[in-house]
Amino acid sequence: TGTVSLIKSASIVSVLTLASRITGLVRDVLMNATFGVSALTDAFWVAFRIPNMLRRMFAEGAFTQAFVPVLAASKEQDGEEATRALINSVATLLTVALLLTCVVGIAGAPILVYLLASGLKPEGFEAAVVMTRWMFPYIACMSLVALGAGVLNTWKNFAIPAATPVLLNLAMILAAWLGAPWFKQLGIEPIYAMAAGVMLGGLLQLGAILLGLWRMGLTLGIRLNIAAARDAWAQPATKRIVHLMGPALLGVSVSQISLIINTQIASHLAVGSVSWLTSASLLMEFPTAMLGVALGVVLMPQLAAAKAANDAAKFSGMIDWGLRLVVLLAVPSAIALITFAQPLVAVIF
Repeated sequence: TGTVSLIKSASIVSVLTLASRITGLVRDVLMNATFGVSALTDAFWVAFRIPNMLRRMFAEGAFTQAFVPVLAASKEQDGEEATRALINSVATLLTVALLLTCVVGIAGAPILVYLLASGLKPEGFEAAVVMTRWMFPYIACMSLVALGAGVLNTWKNFAIPAATPVLLNLAMILAAWLGAPWFKQLGIEPIYAMAAGVMLGGLLQLGAILLGLWRMGLTLGIRLNIAAARDAWAQPATKRIVHLMGPALLGVSVSQISLIINTQIASHLAVGSVSWLTSASLLMEFPTAMLGVALGVVLMPQLAAAKAANDAAKFSGMIDWGLRLVVLLAVPSAIALITFAQPLVAVIF
């Protein structure tokens, strides 16, 4: 029964992730048709990569990996009231940290762009700095989305968090389809419409998560004052989350460091190289999201609950089941991408 429940939950997440990837594909095809490949499209992908990379490292990466096990253990051992208090404490600390991060990120945008893509042409570099500043608050939206998604997943509500990326893609599709011509009429560089689309998508995702929490009778009790932040930091569970984020951050940073190196090299090559790299990575991430991410989302809270209950057999069984399924499906996917790389790119892009 447990395995059937896991398969059902993983299937729901996979189907919604598939919808996200398909809308992401439509987004990229429409972007290529609208803007082509140029120094400005490279600038957009560099600017978008900065908050996106931070989102993957901190929000969906280290923070989620540290927060969900502590939350699941609290729900299993301490009861619902203590768990709600933990959620409010984490939400308060996270919001304070995000406000400071956004101020530093917006002020230091030129440095961030240089570190990621120092080879951009001058017009592309300036556009990337402007769009980085526009889109940097996206990391704040997505960190709060990660917090809310962790809560919903722990309560076994997987559908809403899995569906939210579709909202970002739809916002970016609207930006390319309607926003770019409108910006052009206003005398604004059309590519900037994509930055506005990213921010709209972030706000829509946050709204969907908050609505999902509200429907379950849960809210994020955020208190923006020094006393509240100090009280939140004093909680043992909060300190445990921060402590767990260290090794988790080390783990998720590896792929992001690789991405930084790739982007830096691409920025020194022919104009359009960053855009080509982005399109190729979309195809590579398709099976990754369908398999690894879907299973990780479903298994994480249940693995944490099994660990909290000291049920070693259940913990080991779920890990074994997940790894077998990933290998069974991921190896054929990898072979297919290698074998059909040229026709895939030709048909889609």
